[in-house]
Amino acid sequence: MQKRTRRGLLTGSFALTVAAGSARALPKPAIVHGAGSTFAYPIIAKWTEAFNRADFRVNGGTKIDYQGVGSGAGIELIKGHKVDFGASDMPLPSAELKKSGLGQFPIVIGGVVPVFNLPGVPLGVVKFTGPILAAIYLGKITKWNDAALVAINAGLPLPNETINVVHRSDGSGTTFNWVNFLSKYSPEWKARVGEGTLVNWPVGTGGKGNDGVGQLVQQTPYSIGYVEYTYCAQKKLTWGLVQNRTGNFVKPSVAAFQKAAEGAQWRRDQDFYLVLTDAPGKDAYPITATTLILLPKKPNNYAANRALLEMLAWALENGQQAALSLDYVPLPDALKLQVEIYWTDIKH
Repeated sequence: MQKRTRRGLLTGSFALTVAAGSARALPKPAIVHGAGSTFAYPIIAKWTEAFNRADFRVNGGTKIDYQGVGSGAGIELIKGHKVDFGASDMPLPSAELKKSGLGQFPIVIGGVVPVFNLPGVPLGVVKFTGPILAAIYLGKITKWNDAALVAINAGLPLPNETINVVHRSDGSGTTFNWVNFLSKYSPEWKARVGEGTLVNWPVGTGGKGNDGVGQLVQQTPYSIGYVEYTYCAQKKLTWGLVQNRTGNFVKPSVAAFQKAAEGAQWRRDQDFYLVLTDAPGKDAYPITATTLILLPKKPNNYAANRALLEMLAWALENGQQAALSLDYVPLPDALKLQVEIYWTDIKH
């Protein structure tokens, strides 16, 4: 019954997307353009590929094209009406959304992980804390055998080598969640650097996208960086454990991201504005993140909007196994229902 109710809401949302249009036939665009989050690029690419070859589309021939250019660029492109939708791992406050005529809603949950290049050290062994990661990225901890790292990694032979710091050079929601986490554990980081999709890095070398960071880490001995977990798993990067607020060192996994999301209180009336870093729970991964879709409340192209919503409706109801296969957490049923109601609340 609940599924049937959701389907009814989806049908209603499609009707609303064209309600403000005229009675004449809608144009049928060849391509619906989207851009933004590299964090969610693997799953959005998989969903759009399935949509583009499926026979259930309401707009036959319509294709959806998504470019992973980073959350910062995606936000600017959708605000400038250069794309039909954006995707961001940094939620926008309601006031900013209203000013830009946008709505936003979550589509998938994942994690950001520290990755490093320590010859001979396997993944899942090195432990990090929020204060230590902040000190590394502030340039205050410069050696792998610093006393703070040695203290929490007893028995691990950390080398007397300089830590080569790698960060994103482009506007990134992955960066936002990383520095948001650092800000929660380091007053100095919060005061000196702060948060955002782009920050003034005190130290380090920049790479564009997860690819850029991942390649730099792979090519640079004794380096450290951060990427989204799906990319890390696909490229077989070496990741570390991160301490959560209960003191546990948690490995990144679907289960740990799910634990972080369990207590989340998304509110439809606040446009789902919520950051998941440092979530409570002994098994919660502390740098869990959410990707949100940014959509015009009054789209220029109603047919494009309708096709996009159909793809997302299909993804929420039928694309969740694909999300799990890529180490993302599907939205909980209660949250999916909130999202679908939110679509009907957007007055086109």
